[in-house]
Amino acid sequence: MTTIAFFEPISGTGRPDEGIRYRPTTFAASLWAPGTLNGPAVCGLAARAVETEFGDDEFVPARCTIDLFKAARDIVTSTRVRLVRSGGRIRVVDVEVVQHPDDGDEVVVARGSTVFLRTSTNPPGQRWHRPAETVTFRPPAMTAEDDDLFPRFASDATAGAVGEWGRDMAAHQNAHRKRRWSRAAPIVTGEKPTPFQSAVVSAEAASFVSNWGSAGIGFINCDLTVALSRLPSDGRVGVEADLHIEDDGVSVSTAGLYDADGMFGTALVTAVNNAAAQIDFTTVDISERFREA
Repeated sequence: MTTIAFFEPISGTGRPDEGIRYRPTTFAASLWAPGTLNGPAVCGLAARAVETEFGDDEFVPARCTIDLFKAARDIVTSTRVRLVRSGGRIRVVDVEVVQHPDDGDEVVVARGSTVFLRTSTNPPGQRWHRPAETVTFRPPAMTAEDDDLFPRFASDATAGAVGEWGRDMAAHQNAHRKRRWSRAAPIVTGEKPTPFQSAVVSAEAASFVSNWGSAGIGFINCDLTVALSRLPSDGRVGVEADLHIEDDGVSVSTAGLYDADGMFGTALVTAVNNAAAQIDFTTVDISERFREA
């Protein structure tokens, strides 16, 4: 049975820095290779650790960068956090995601840095904003029966023409701009994801919507940077591809982050060629992991 959370706590009590360890669930499994964890799970665990230790209502986590430099395995995992700077307006926190093999020393598989900024009021004057008529992201109409964890996808029907939302991934395997609308799963069983955790978990899909082309996904991201002017206002987050460039097996992509009230942030990912494990969504079915959700 699939547990609808990325991790289950197995040892330790209290805060993440007090020795608590986690066992990944099947919901955290990656499509890239058997026995590995997906990016949202790793990024979400890092975000949870940082926020649990140093988040508060006066500071917004305005920028979170996570380096995914080693494939995380389906083994016991923990986090380490360190306060780098705590000032009147800026707070900086580092985090490591650590794995614990049964037959060896611990392995750091990801590291991150989060910048918290004190909220206040905007300075005087007027500044440029994207005109409302040029915004192409519109959330799908949802009913109470639709409020599950299964993502909805949309892609331009043709270049520049926004297409319809749906669950069928095969219908959106094309070379056009893509969008995703989803509700983040809990990071740890028994906990509801916070707005920050939802933003980071959902933002990891920036690589997905940007690197997904007519033959599937052949780029794997090695990092995630999330920049937030505010936290999302509800449980669902939209991710829309904004920019994608690729040369010599390296891609750079940015995406806009949206909730029902509009845009609240951006995501940036760099990715490297992983065509040897190309994921073709006309043949791979991900519905099973969301079915119980």
